[in-house]
Amino acid sequence: MKAKNPKESHTIMNELVLPNDTNTLNNLMGGRLLHWMDIAAAISAQKHCNRIVVTASVDNVSFKHSIKLGDVVTIEAKVTRAFTTSVEVRLDVWAENIPSGTKLKSNEAYYTFVAVDQSGRTIPVPALEPETEEDKMLYAGALRRRQLRLILGGKMKPDDATELKALFFAEQKD
Repeated sequence: MKAKNPKESHTIMNELVLPNDTNTLNNLMGGRLLHWMDIAAAISAQKHCNRIVVTASVDNVSFKHSIKLGDVVTIEAKVTRAFTTSVEVRLDVWAENIPSGTKLKSNEAYYTFVAVDQSGRTIPVPALEPETEEDKMLYAGALRRRQLRLILGGKMKPDDATELKALFFAEQKD
């Protein structure tokens, strides 16, 4: 299976915030944004895997700025690392008010997807070869983020998280 680079999975999705997408304060509902983010991340993961993918996890999503009625939401997604049968996808969310010309970063998050066959069984995914310095930084951090996800999900013992332990022990030496 031929390795791919992050730019091959790069996905940009735009949505216009309409009244049906908002709460009583005319802000975009968080659940609607999470739905859009899941779609953008899934498209990115599918581009990398060339397979059906299913959402395995969503990391902590914090809302830095509210998104208003009439704003254009731009979601950028790309695969940051591939594991045996899964990929991590980073998302950056921007809210743009076109009449005022303002654009603010609203959110960032990491989603994990697992590639599956037609029967729903997991299947191997192509490796990822980072190219840019940013790609390399995101790639390196992905293993620590994965170990944290596995610990929080009860699928890994903290003592087995060698990358996380190295990070904490390295900080104590400074």
